[in-house]
Amino acid sequence: MTEVLTFGEAMASLRTPGPLRLGGAAQLSVAGSESNVAIGLARLGHDVAWAGVVGDDEPGALVRRTLRAEGVGTRFVRTAAGAFTGFVAFDRPAYDITRVSYHRAGSAGSTLTADECVAALTAAAPALLHLTGITPALSPTAREATLTAARTARAAGVRVTFDVNHRARLWSRAQAEPVLRELIASVDTVFASEDELPLLSPSADPAADLLARGVAEVVVTAGAAGARCHTPDGTVSRPALPVTVVDSVGAGDAFVSGYLSAVLDALPPQDRLTRATASGAFCVGGRGDWESLPTRDDLALLARGPGHAAR
Repeated sequence: MTEVLTFGEAMASLRTPGPLRLGGAAQLSVAGSESNVAIGLARLGHDVAWAGVVGDDEPGALVRRTLRAEGVGTRFVRTAAGAFTGFVAFDRPAYDITRVSYHRAGSAGSTLTADECVAALTAAAPALLHLTGITPALSPTAREATLTAARTARAAGVRVTFDVNHRARLWSRAQAEPVLRELIASVDTVFASEDELPLLSPSADPAADLLARGVAEVVVTAGAAGARCHTPDGTVSRPALPVTVVDSVGAGDAFVSGYLSAVLDALPPQDRLTRATASGAFCVGGRGDWESLPTRDDLALLARGPGHAAR
């Protein structure tokens, strides 16, 4: 049984330890919010599938191979002949600053359609559908795919989770607001940073407004300050774990994968936040979007404290 289905765009990624313009060695991998979450869930022992479109090229083959190697189902991945797989570059203009450059306009990933997402949803019959605000920003067809899949899943009784993940380089706040507010009517769990909440509601208290409109839980992330979860039963919070941050890219996706894993395990909100912050702590401790994500056995390691040698 497929526990989780997610879809979006996965890209080849390049990382350099300094400014990209200086050249030098680069690390080649795969990146994409939804595929990061899928890998995180698979490492935590869940049956998860990713749907999306890649080009008939070597970067597309890399995406497929990486997801398969990480235990993510790829039977809903389409290869688009004549289209290219997008890529993203991460470089470091300063020691603790990461700069992101997208090369994805008109990519294979942007050709995702509503019909194929609904077909994947029907075939997988998942317990949970996870979406982000990145996919509807890619193209009109990807936008319709996201909205249609959310409505279809909600009508079928599938839990819908949604990470706002606003990317200003893909669309403005003014462009995103009406789409995300339409989408939220079909969502059970929202993940958002404090500055993203106004995209979903004009209320002075967006979390309370979203709960009043039928969202079951609103999870607000605040980086090093931790996270909180709002439900009709009240609010619980959890501080971030004190770890040395090596690379913050992917931390939000790691948090979401840990939280969703705890949802699937039927844990209460406080324990969901605990697993989510632990997953985020693992992610920021190494380089890459997903490479440092924990397995289920790894989760307890951070409780041993910094500098501990597991012998």
